[in-house]
Amino acid sequence: MNQTSAERLAQHFHGFTYARVSDATRHAVKRLLLDYLGVALAGSQSGSGRIGREFARRQAGVAEATLIGGGPAVPAVNASFANAISSHSIELDDIDVLALFHFSPPVYSAALAVGEAVGASGEQLITALAAGCEMMERVSRAANPSLRNRGYHTTPTAGVFGATIAAALLMKLTPEQIVSALGLAGAQASGLMEMYGPSMQKRFNPGPTARNGVTAAQMASLGFTGAATIFDGERGFLRAFTDKHDVGALVEALDAPYELLIEFKPYSCARPIHNAIDCALAIRKQTVPDLLAIEHIVMERHPDWAHYHQNKTPETYHEAQVSLPYSVAIALEEGAALFDQYRNDKLKREGVLHAAQVMEFRAEPSLPRGVSCRMTMIMKDGSSYVAQVDDPKGSIGNPMSDDELRAKFDSLARPVIGDAGAARLADAVAAVEASNVQALMQLTARA
Repeated sequence: MNQTSAERLAQHFHGFTYARVSDATRHAVKRLLLDYLGVALAGSQSGSGRIGREFARRQAGVAEATLIGGGPAVPAVNASFANAISSHSIELDDIDVLALFHFSPPVYSAALAVGEAVGASGEQLITALAAGCEMMERVSRAANPSLRNRGYHTTPTAGVFGATIAAALLMKLTPEQIVSALGLAGAQASGLMEMYGPSMQKRFNPGPTARNGVTAAQMASLGFTGAATIFDGERGFLRAFTDKHDVGALVEALDAPYELLIEFKPYSCARPIHNAIDCALAIRKQTVPDLLAIEHIVMERHPDWAHYHQNKTPETYHEAQVSLPYSVAIALEEGAALFDQYRNDKLKREGVLHAAQVMEFRAEPSLPRGVSCRMTMIMKDGSSYVAQVDDPKGSIGNPMSDDELRAKFDSLARPVIGDAGAARLADAVAAVEASNVQALMQLTARA
């Protein structure tokens, strides 16, 4: 009898060991672990992060896992929920290359919570993180771009399968239990792109995803069975969530080394806006403009993203983080686009409002990449400046170095756990294979 995709994937991941994880993947996973913890620490202190932690605290239950940023230990399902929200609350989490989804909120939040609950070693954590990220990307490759084009948010819809695999490995599920866990994960797949605007909606999506992945693995471990046909079935995930899909991408080259491509964010906003910010910063190196002296800005974008992120008058920082006009204007004014640049009290500055209002968007199919951007700034005195960016900072083509990632981590972690605490946590990540998840997570409490 032919195996289903879920059965083949279960066999593949059941045999996943630390020795099978390449040196390149180990390095990538640890870079992301440092980045995730810094982003989650800072996000835990945001409005949405605080609410997520408070919700988890109110559920009570067995003290199994740490709430990043402070609070009592809570059940793993609730810690994964709150920590996933924290890690997605300031728009500085990682991204993949194909769909621009975020690996770490669902996968890392689930793995760290379960790893702490079961007393996992650092090597077991690295193995589970690598497996969870691979699983998440395999689902995305099978389902996108149709998944995203139909209005589903890839981070939660694909992420629930990654979170499930990470949790399943740490719980040492059998192949049969992993099949069931994947089926139960598919039953909980959800997440809509109707999430932009002044609300906290976007920050919420990874929370249920991480929690649902942990739930799927826990239920399967107790003997609850799930559908082995969750991917291939007539009413399975791929047919339900997409108009066009490639089921073969789920299991392609299972025996070959998997190249995990992770990109990082230097700016606190939606990833497709980063190219435009890099254009603004490149122009700022030529001239530091008086924003009120700008006559016109032409923003040419690849058609893939040309009609997104055009809000010129964001009312909250949530809206500003998905506003290209605001992001470019504040980058021109302050030379940066970190979380501090998106404070609500900066949204109505006269120069920023003016620069945003004089921006015109154009679709330009000749640009080489989906996120490519070319910006032309014309001043009232007739001078003009042009910059084009195809590979934004932090991308595979223009990566952030280890030192740059550490500087980002320090800037996010130090205000929460102090300089010494941030140094201890960074050192613990670097040596995580020789330690364990419990020791690591104890270092994430607020100073």
